[in-house]
Amino acid sequence: MSDRIGFLLNGAPVRLPAGTSPTMTLLDWLRGQASLTGTKEGCAEGDCGACTVVLEAADGSRAPINACLAMLGQMHGRAIRTVEGLRQPGLGPHPVQHRLAEADATQCGFCTPGIVMAAWAHTREGGDPHEALAGNLCRCTGYRPILDALTGMADDGAPPPVLPPPEAACFTAEGQVFHRPASLAELLRLRAAHPAALLLAGGTDLGLLASEHRQRPPAIIALDAVPELQACAEDAAGLTIGAALPYARLLPLLTGGLAPFAALLRRLGSRQIRSLGTLGGNLGTASPIGDALPALLALGARLHLASVRGEREMPVEDFLAGYRRTALAPEEVIRAIRLPRPAAGEVLACEKLSKRHDQDIAAVSGAFLLRVEDGRIASVRLAFGGMGPMAARARAAEAALTGASLAPAAFEAAAAALAQDVAPLSDARGSAGYRLAAAQGLLRRLYWRLARPDLPLEVQAL
Repeated sequence: MSDRIGFLLNGAPVRLPAGTSPTMTLLDWLRGQASLTGTKEGCAEGDCGACTVVLEAADGSRAPINACLAMLGQMHGRAIRTVEGLRQPGLGPHPVQHRLAEADATQCGFCTPGIVMAAWAHTREGGDPHEALAGNLCRCTGYRPILDALTGMADDGAPPPVLPPPEAACFTAEGQVFHRPASLAELLRLRAAHPAALLLAGGTDLGLLASEHRQRPPAIIALDAVPELQACAEDAAGLTIGAALPYARLLPLLTGGLAPFAALLRRLGSRQIRSLGTLGGNLGTASPIGDALPALLALGARLHLASVRGEREMPVEDFLAGYRRTALAPEEVIRAIRLPRPAAGEVLACEKLSKRHDQDIAAVSGAFLLRVEDGRIASVRLAFGGMGPMAARARAAEAALTGASLAPAAFEAAAAALAQDVAPLSDARGSAGYRLAAAQGLLRRLYWRLARPDLPLEVQAL
C-alpha cells in the first residue's frame, strides 16, 4: 500500500514528500511547490477553465479537468499534462499553440493556457468544438477566432503514458487521512470503520471544500480506484452503471431512447466537470437541482447499495429523503445505478432551464417518460428539479394525464395540478412564481413534443 502520492507530471515521475496534504488542490501544488504557473486560478470553483490541465490515460484518451477542484490524493497513479508539458525541449511551441497564435486567438492571455489544454484534449477526443470550449470562459470575448482555430487542429499522435495498475493507498498529513481503496471489498471495510469520512467520487462538488472554502477535511475515502465502481454493464433492458464511472465515459452508452438523457448530461457543467463527475456523486449530494436526478426519477432508476452486511436495492425516489438527505446508511456506499431503457412506445424528454445554456445551474429542470396508445396517454412519469427541497415526481400532474386523450386540454389540466405537487422557493435564479410558471410551460411544451415532434423547440414553447 502506498503512503506517498505519486504521479506522472508532463511525462516525468513525481513522488511527493510524506505529510503532503492529500486535499491540497492540484492547482495550488502546481503553482506553488511545482512552480508551474502557466495553469491559472480564475474562479476556484470549476467554472472558468483557466486552470485546465489534462489527464492522460493508458488507453490514449485525454480528459481535461479543473485543477482547482482536483485534490492531490485523487491524482495518485495518474498522468497529468500541463501547458508547460506541451513544449518539447528544443522543438518550440506545440502545434496547438502555433495554431491559436496564427488565428489571432489570444487577447489578454490569462485564459489562454487553459484554452490550449482544452484544445489539446479536443484534438484527441473530437466532437463539437463549441462543446470542447464550453468550460473555458474568455474574459476578452474572443471566441470566434478560438473556435476557428479549434476547427483546424489535428491530433499530434503523442503516445499514451505507461501507467501502473491502481493500487491501494493511504495518505496522511497533520489532522488528515485520505484512503484510496483499490477494491470494493476494501472500500466496504473502510466505510464500516470510518462512517463519518467523506466519500469522494469525482470531487466536482466536494472539491469546493478545498478550493473555495479552504477547508481540510479530516477523513476522506476516494472511490476512483475501485474497479467495480468504474464498470458499466449493458443488456437489452438497460444499463448497470458503476457509481464512480465519469460522465464522459457514460455518455457514449446513452443511445436510442436514452439519447435525451445524454443531451441533458452534455449540459452538466463542462468537459472538465464531466471528466471527473459521476452519477453516484450527483445522487449522494442530493441537491434539489442535481441535473441527473429528474431523469433518473422519470426512468424509474434503481440503486444498488452495498456494505459489509451485504447489498440492497431501492428506487431513486425512495433514496432521496429531503434537502441534501438520502436513505444511505452510515456504513453504505452506492455501488451502481440500474438505468432502464425506455420500453417500446415510450418517449423520454429532458428539460433544463438556466440563464446560460452551458456551464450553468438549473433554475428548473424536468424529465418526462410517456407512452401513448390509440391517442391516449397509457402511462406517464413526470419529475422535476428546482421545485422544492429535493427532486421529485409530480404525482398530481401524472394523475391528470394518465388515461387522458393526447390533447392540449389534458396538459393544461396537468399544469394546473402541478401546483399541488411543488413548493418552489425564490432565490437568485428565479422566483417561486417564475419556477411554477416555467414548469407548467414545460408540460405544455411536452404536448407538442409528442403531437408534433417535427416542430422546432422554439415553436413548441409557444
